[in-house]
Amino acid sequence: MSIQRSTVRKVLGLKEKWCHKSILGYSDTETVKLDFDNASFKTVRYWARRAMRWFKLGGFLILKSSANHYHVVFNRCVSWSENMHVLAWASLLSHNKRAQRYALMQCIKESSTLRVSPKKQKPSPRIVYRYGKQGGRILDFLHYRKMIKNIIRKVNVCEPCMS
Repeated sequence: MSIQRSTVRKVLGLKEKWCHKSILGYSDTETVKLDFDNASFKTVRYWARRAMRWFKLGGFLILKSSANHYHVVFNRCVSWSENMHVLAWASLLSHNKRAQRYALMQCIKESSTLRVSPKKQKPSPRIVYRYGKQGGRILDFLHYRKMIKNIIRKVNVCEPCMS
């Protein structure tokens, strides 16, 4: 009988810890999400404002996932085709190769996803900037993010799993 490392449970006293390599994220087709890697905060804010105004997305939220890596979530609900339109537009015009790769992967998966949980040595993405309306898709994202973070806290995830 083999036990996969990603699903090992370890009991410590009365607390049980769940060791896994899973990365939890927010995924849907109606929320425009951008992922800028190797970009400054100023650059990300510029492209987020430009996309928000051009596509009338109402507002946005910027999260820092690690040094010079940012996520953007927009407020207005859109169709999948409009979502891909915004994603392709922002990634191509920004000339950010990693954003272009992200756009292609989301198109292939047929939904867009942003990480919510910690990943390896990186903590969960943290909110660093808000602009415009925050009550639509951003509110849904924040609710889901809070739920995921509560689950992680309650399960008491150990990272990295050594046994």
